Amino acid sequence: MSRRRNCHDNVVAESFFNLLKRERIRRRTYKTRAKARQDVFEYIKMFYNPERRHVRNGMLSPIQFERQQEMSTDGV
Repeated sequence: MSRRRNCHDNVVAESFFNLLKRERIRRRTYKTRAKARQDVFEYIKMFYNPERRHVRNGMLSPIQFERQQEMSTDGV
């Protein structure tokens, strides 16, 4: 990881920060650093992880994807 001149090392992090900036931070002004941190925390914990639809999950949210996986393994 983090090898010089290897653009693929940070693809996941770069993608996440791009989405964070585009979906949450741009066009917002925070009065304090604490409010900015709280807003970013809420985005990650309350929206990005449980609700946001991801292409790799077949456009399902992580919670929907987990439920689908549980249902498919229950029958086995």
